[in-house]
Amino acid sequence: MAAKSKPASKSAWAAFPLDAAAFAYPGDALKQAWPGLHAGDGEPWPDRKRAAALLKAAGRAAPDLTADALAEALQAAWRTFHRGDFKAAFDAGSALGPVGASVAVKALGIHATHLVEDADEKLKRFERAAALAEAAVQALPDEANSHYRLAFALGRYSQGLSIAKALKLGIAGKVRSALDRTLALAPKHAEAHTALALYHAEIVAKVGSLLAGLTYGAKASEAERHIQTALKLTPKAPIVHVEHGNLLLLLDSDHNEDAAAAAYERAAQCTPRDAMEALDAAWARDQIE
Repeated sequence: MAAKSKPASKSAWAAFPLDAAAFAYPGDALKQAWPGLHAGDGEPWPDRKRAAALLKAAGRAAPDLTADALAEALQAAWRTFHRGDFKAAFDAGSALGPVGASVAVKALGIHATHLVEDADEKLKRFERAAALAEAAVQALPDEANSHYRLAFALGRYSQGLSIAKALKLGIAGKVRSALDRTLALAPKHAEAHTALALYHAEIVAKVGSLLAGLTYGAKASEAERHIQTALKLTPKAPIVHVEHGNLLLLLDSDHNEDAAAAAYERAAQCTPRDAMEALDAAWARDQIE
């Protein structure tokens, strides 16, 4: 969901508008916090072993770095992401090519979601994020987050177009395929479950239950199943409660208003573990004030 945060100029990288002091994670603190920070996307800790595996898998698309150097670069990029320096995280990740696409796409996408107000600029950034993710899918097809970042970027792009246009252009189908592949590789990928829940709910809301099921295989029951899975996997993440509220309104805004408000309240009460979660919680607070 797009946040009502400080407006940015068309091409500016607006600074993180909240206090980031608690999200610095210097030294070993990042590794210690990693399981919580990445409970939603399952991103592996980028140590030397992980870096070596990425270099081998990416082949010619890999940067000319040692495993130690790549591990250090990835940790530095993620550290800047978590403290809210999204431009630095994007620059560092994109400089590494496909092996840095996970942090680059997430930084670009989260910044665009929350801190870019201009609709055209949002679309451009999600297009750019999708291009980075597509390159990662080509170079690292066995990485769950290659596919998830593609689904995320295309999903946000499609929301900017409208669901109807996204369906017409076939983007929704690409999102579904990327999410299905993500979950085939990582069945407990909470953010993919959340995204797939919204996929079902948005289509049902747009075209109705009958057509949604017959034409797109989208069902309200599947939306509920996936969001419940995500809630069990990441109960401390604000975004899962935010999207639960959004899903409830999509499926039946007349009868689910109170339940949606309660979901936003749960999101607002979560203790943020990084800048992204702080923005998600702030958005939720805006909805209930």
